[in-house]
Amino acid sequence: MLVIRNIAQICTGPRGPVELCGELPVKKYTESAIGIEQDTIAWIRDDTEENIPKDSQILDAGGGCVIPGLIDCHTHTVFAGTREGEFVQRSQGKSYAEIARTGGGIKNTVEAVRGSSLDELVSLALPRLQRMLTLGVTTVEIKSGYGLTIDDELKMLRAVQRLNTLQPIKLVATYLAAHTTPKEFDGNPDGYLDLMLGQDVLDQIRSDGLAEFADVFCETTAFNVEQSRRFLLACKETGMTPRVHADQITQCGASQLAAEVGATSADHLERIDEASITAMKENGTIAVLLPACSFYLGVEQAPARRIIDAGVPVAIATDFNPGSSVVESLPLTMSIACTQMGMTPSQVLLATTSNAAAVLKRHDKIGAIEPNMQADLTILNVPSIEQMCYFAGRNCTQAVVKSGTIVHSQPNNQSISKPH
Repeated sequence: MLVIRNIAQICTGPRGPVELCGELPVKKYTESAIGIEQDTIAWIRDDTEENIPKDSQILDAGGGCVIPGLIDCHTHTVFAGTREGEFVQRSQGKSYAEIARTGGGIKNTVEAVRGSSLDELVSLALPRLQRMLTLGVTTVEIKSGYGLTIDDELKMLRAVQRLNTLQPIKLVATYLAAHTTPKEFDGNPDGYLDLMLGQDVLDQIRSDGLAEFADVFCETTAFNVEQSRRFLLACKETGMTPRVHADQITQCGASQLAAEVGATSADHLERIDEASITAMKENGTIAVLLPACSFYLGVEQAPARRIIDAGVPVAIATDFNPGSSVVESLPLTMSIACTQMGMTPSQVLLATTSNAAAVLKRHDKIGAIEPNMQADLTILNVPSIEQMCYFAGRNCTQAVVKSGTIVHSQPNNQSISKPH
């Protein structure tokens, strides 16, 4: 048995999804220890000698806070190439949309991904995931969407599948072929969707277990509501759960579409309106907000408080991608949510654990610290979640437990002892 002792505070929410308005359902245990049997949390007890089984392996938290393993539920971590030239252009005053209209943006990354092999995509993504792990992240969703041909989209999904075997973070794949229309289909988005929704493609994704979710960029510059609905419903019939990039640049009804088709989430929501908030609340759609994206682009944040006050469950993610959010750090993203969205540290903890797990339909296994849940835990080197969010940009993670195994410990950490 693995036992975590000398904990300043265990801080956790319940199984998601949870509303973040009113009194939050956050539990804070002090003077407690956590017992882990194989891959499962067995108990939470007072940290006394008589409560610690003989021959236990001890992980000394050193007076740090223990939280559920963090969950990054919206990323584009598999990609090739960099776009620092666009970063400079934005610093000179050009908008993301202006750069895209002149041949930049997503299509730059598409060219790089098409020119990369499966092995190269895996090699590029692996160190990114290793850095995420050191920041306390134990589950990451990864989308395709930078291939935009059948072979290249499947290549991206196969890269995610292989990465799942090479490192300890659990990866969840999303089919985002409807990210934008590739240049060879300029002016013919419906023809492109016909290709990517071919029954042989969808059958291969299902038979090979390549994606659990399907996502679409529903926007005036990408796919309209009707096209997005067609894509999502076809994928849903194949067994993939819908999600939507919604209301990021304009208000075109994308988040209402997410509610209509039973999407687990509508993501971005910088331009969401009251009707859309109501539709999401009525249909149980989770709002995934991406504060690092708005921070990186220098644009207005999504109206987090308005969405929260309406009773819509909110999750937070990095949107890590090579163009609009080159931010790998979920803890930094949590700090941005506090400083720029007006969320509290307790709210962002629930948003990156309980609610993020619900977005990925894993809330029965991860996202909370309680007996019989999977032992995914992040041990901080600070005594509270408030201090973690306060130290914006600092890595406050000293150790990570994934499925009951210690998968990361900071160098020179002497807190892991032999059997007790």
